[in-house]
Amino acid sequence: QVHMVESGGGLVQAGGSLRLSCAASVSIFEINAMGWYRQTPGKQREWVATITTGGSTNYADSVKGRFTISRDSAKNTAYLQMNSLNPEDTAVYYCYSRRVGVLSWGQGTQVTVSS
Repeated sequence: QVHMVESGGGLVQAGGSLRLSCAASVSIFEINAMGWYRQTPGKQREWVATITTGGSTNYADSVKGRFTISRDSAKNTAYLQMNSLNPEDTAVYYCYSRRVGVLSWGQGTQVTVSS
């Protein structure tokens, strides 16, 4: 299992930006995919974005054009740059990794967007 450590959440006003980080305990080239889900109370966890080993990216329609996922292989870290945030983006964000079919999760970080 891959150990994932998240950082970067916080409180921001609508229209603002935040960047989440997710550091992995192994080389990201050993990981098939990394990304984020988010969850609000009473709702299922919602997929947000993914970046694969090859660098391909995918986004949920709700964040496309506003969020950008990237990675730094030297730091074994993925990033989620979130721009034009709105109150509907408020959630706990969980980074994940998928390695040989095994999912690992970060501890989660709260993102709160005030109107």
